[in-house]
Amino acid sequence: MKLRNCLILAFFLSFTCQCFADGVVRDGLGAISTGRGGVGIGFADSGQMILDNPAAISFMPTMRLSQFDFDVLITELDYSDPKNPRTDAATNPFPMGQLSIVGSVPNSDFGWGLGVFPQAGFSAKYSLSGPAPFSGPQTYKSVGALIRFLSAASYRVNSRLSVGANFGVAANHMELEGPYVLQGPSPFVGTPTRFDLQATGAAFSWAAGMQYVLTRRTTIGFNYQSETKFDLNGNTVVEVPGLGTSRFDSTLGLVWPQTFGLGMKHELDGRTRFGLDLVWFDWSQAFDSFKVNLQDPANPVFGAVIGNSLTEEFPLQWRDTLSVKLGVERDIGAGRVMRGGYVYHRSPIPEATLTPFIQTTLEHAVSVGYGWTVGGKQIDIAYQYSFSDQQEVGTSQFVGGDFNNSSHNTRAHWVSIGVVQRF
Repeated sequence: MKLRNCLILAFFLSFTCQCFADGVVRDGLGAISTGRGGVGIGFADSGQMILDNPAAISFMPTMRLSQFDFDVLITELDYSDPKNPRTDAATNPFPMGQLSIVGSVPNSDFGWGLGVFPQAGFSAKYSLSGPAPFSGPQTYKSVGALIRFLSAASYRVNSRLSVGANFGVAANHMELEGPYVLQGPSPFVGTPTRFDLQATGAAFSWAAGMQYVLTRRTTIGFNYQSETKFDLNGNTVVEVPGLGTSRFDSTLGLVWPQTFGLGMKHELDGRTRFGLDLVWFDWSQAFDSFKVNLQDPANPVFGAVIGNSLTEEFPLQWRDTLSVKLGVERDIGAGRVMRGGYVYHRSPIPEATLTPFIQTTLEHAVSVGYGWTVGGKQIDIAYQYSFSDQQEVGTSQFVGGDFNNSSHNTRAHWVSIGVVQRF
């Protein structure tokens, strides 16, 4: 119980937010990465290399680097269907932060790193007219957050090649609240309910990468992030008209996807650097569905009707995506640097399973950034705007027709500030 409470506190201090990027994974973390469009696999200049490509640590130009970033996310979401004219989701600025420190082992080719990274998540909260028998204003709410607590090690094989890996604990918290029609595979498909699910858990996380100095001006990198499998434990309150309400112990099976990333940094001249990252996300295997097992109903009426357990699958059927990230930065003198970036990735969510619970449909992002040096510390700021076209749903795949003929709009604004100390 103490571990679960600590994980929940960590989520709500660092990442209680709507996180929109490639699916639900952030394009970049912190002001340096965000300012140049999330590009980082071929770079070795920020604490995010622990996550992006741990092999880069051995090519860091200084002996040690510590970094703290504070981000604020502001989202603009709206939803409409035949029962609900255009309705805006609750909009609040969401703060979060990440912390990292990396260094080199003296008189060796080894490097190390420690960091905390709120990498992914989603959230939405609407007041909508629900389906019968839950007519009238109903709360539709979702929260999902993934944060990685990582250590990293790297080894410089020679003057051109470095390899590295990160490993640690990934923590995940999920919430789902609102009217919900059972989808199966139980015999109770089509039963209208009202759900309130909360679940938290932890799992092992690891990734591996390499970085290679191709020429004096060009560095390439590769990074593989393993999939992360969770069995989240918690409780679910279920209301069924005619049966009443019951609390269940619940387990939510969830997989965050494996990714393959290829990146490049090219120095156009002594002051200008260009970066390109290509990152493939295996969403089709990871987000095929959310599987919930409900056990030990507190209300004996539920036990008499459904037995001691019930399995439910929330359909997703996401498709794989390829993120294309372009970034540039230019030193403008006196320790100052300008950055810019662009990101494209198609939405992984098919229209048939798009709901107001998860509206991560953003496809484009543009960003700008600026950095300067004060008292030996590097200060960086960045802004990113993410957007996509309006998404239309004809016939929803969800049983019950609650989301048929609906429209979805998503936009997001990121503001980041970071402090880097180099030794």
